[in-house]
Amino acid sequence: MDRSENSMFFLCLLTFSFASGGPVWADDYDPLVLTNPSEIRTIDLTVSDQSRKRELPIRVYLPAGQTPAPVILFSHGLGGSRKNNPYLGNHWAGRGFVVVFTQHPGSDELVWKDVRPLQRLSAMRNAAGVEQFLDRVHDIPAILDQLDRWNSQSDHPLKGHMDLLQVGMSGHSFGAVTAQAISGQSAPVGKGFTDSRIKAAVMMSPSLGRGRDANRAFGSVKIPWMLLTGTADDSPIGDIDAPARLAVFPALPPGDKFELVLDQAEHSAFGERALPGETKKRNPNHHRAILAVTTAFWDAYLRNDDAAKKWLTGEQVQRVIEKNDRWQTR
Repeated sequence: MDRSENSMFFLCLLTFSFASGGPVWADDYDPLVLTNPSEIRTIDLTVSDQSRKRELPIRVYLPAGQTPAPVILFSHGLGGSRKNNPYLGNHWAGRGFVVVFTQHPGSDELVWKDVRPLQRLSAMRNAAGVEQFLDRVHDIPAILDQLDRWNSQSDHPLKGHMDLLQVGMSGHSFGAVTAQAISGQSAPVGKGFTDSRIKAAVMMSPSLGRGRDANRAFGSVKIPWMLLTGTADDSPIGDIDAPARLAVFPALPPGDKFELVLDQAEHSAFGERALPGETKKRNPNHHRAILAVTTAFWDAYLRNDDAAKKWLTGEQVQRVIEKNDRWQTR
């Protein structure tokens, strides 16, 4: 080995790291590395939709810096709130995205909080109907409209922070249903609820309405989608089981579509705590895998990051998922 080769060898040794749970070189793309996570600000605001006389609480995770950043919206599941899934908000904001967690009155935590335990399941089922779905799919455009106004309002804390030409939509369970409708799913009748401002979407625990044809519902999706579910992703509300969630991905048209199926993951795997009736031990790697693949997806399709696209379609994904997890692209 001559001097130049020797220098290169030691330079490689110095740049070698073990990020993401496995050996990678320092110049490799890594969706789990955060920048300035301690400088994230959390801001609670309320969007007033005067046309519907509806007050919408939101929580904004604001990253460090003044450069306008892409925006990610998140819609909670039935009985949730804007406070849910902070691990997602903190990580995505730690990667430089403005993250907006919505809260949907009528299908949020107020549905069950003051209800007797034996009546909670019934109350939750009553809050999962068509009326609440319609409220949700109209909440998202109202929030986007308000974000646009705040982005140009000189005395507002969000002033100039958001690149609203690059918006991602995400959600879990009922929030996934909301995200599907807003980002390209066809409605049974009428023109549907697709908002053209959404450029990419992530659905956790996706589903198809009972009696609907998957190809008709999802065959015309035009933007990048990522689906995440688990082999035990069942829900007592709506009688949706894990196999039913797997019907969505095969119906999507090819091109920039991804699915991660986490082995033994139950419905709560995408949140912070187990749900009543769940029995399986939570796997700590599930959140790590969720953060890695979703962050790479946002980087790829809200930032047009070629390294992130390569990561999603290459062997690197296998470093963050486990042997019995299933990763698909099309």
